[in-house]
Amino acid sequence: MKGLVIIGACIGAMGAVYAAAAGQFSSTLSAQKIVDRQEGEDPFTGFRRAHAKGICVAGVFKSNGQLAAFSQASIFEKAETEFVGRFSIGGRNPTAPDLAAGVRSLALDFRMDNGERWRTAMNINPVLAVRDPASFYEQLAATAPDPETGKPSPDRIEAFFADHPESADFREWQSRFTPSSSFATETYHSVNAFLLKGEAGRETGVRWSLVPVAPIAEATLEGQDALQKELFERLDEGPVQFRFLFHVAEAEDDLNDPSQAWPTERQQIEAGIVEIVSAEPQAQGACNGINFDPLILPAGIEPTADPILHARSSAYAVSLRRRALETLLEQTK
Repeated sequence: MKGLVIIGACIGAMGAVYAAAAGQFSSTLSAQKIVDRQEGEDPFTGFRRAHAKGICVAGVFKSNGQLAAFSQASIFEKAETEFVGRFSIGGRNPTAPDLAAGVRSLALDFRMDNGERWRTAMNINPVLAVRDPASFYEQLAATAPDPETGKPSPDRIEAFFADHPESADFREWQSRFTPSSSFATETYHSVNAFLLKGEAGRETGVRWSLVPVAPIAEATLEGQDALQKELFERLDEGPVQFRFLFHVAEAEDDLNDPSQAWPTERQQIEAGIVEIVSAEPQAQGACNGINFDPLILPAGIEPTADPILHARSSAYAVSLRRRALETLLEQTK
């Protein structure tokens, strides 16, 4: 059952990923249809269609300058950059129990002094189960709750995986993953690859991850908002820190396939420390209105040709428009 929870949560987490990207969809598959299926017949109005429940955070990225040789982005100079971010759990229910979700995420909005912004939305799963939007659409059907049981059918999920061998790396991660007792002690992954642009046109393919500085310590958590409560208490004791690691691709690594893991021996460059210093409820928080579109990039970071990466922006926009309209209509009642 843990596996089913993680599968469903990963779909919720990446539900806004798959949208109408040029050349990637037929005329019958659009961002609107994907979000329709992801939100269900009874959507939670005014909330994000994926990762509806979250908590706003703020802090600073302390760059050590090690990545400046690979990218012209000003954020990698040896300096500090403020950010607003959001921890969240997978799923569309804004009142779901924190500990019932199989996926946790961290999104950041870096605000550079030159006016540029960089937004990144990261998940605890390092890869996806599929590599293209059409396969994801099939996955939505395969993992939909059975009307009789209210839970996904294990047989239907196994059949889907059998038809999609590219899911092997995701399933391997799923089989060994155990969630920790804190947002602060998970590792968060970019999932998609990007290109760092350096001087003289130099390009370097990378994925990145945030690796917790605090050791994983198991604790007994209780309550609907257990992870949020734990984070507030932890921040009362001091900042929450993550090492910002960039994993460098080699020639045989496919930059355009988010379902494939890269070998662990790939070069890693630590760019600095991401330090979270405060948190606040999302309802009136600074993160609530932010669309964490991963294609909002500064000069010096560029997208790859990954079709899923390019699809995310469209569906994020659909979700944002829907919840903004719903909020406006509620305010005018």
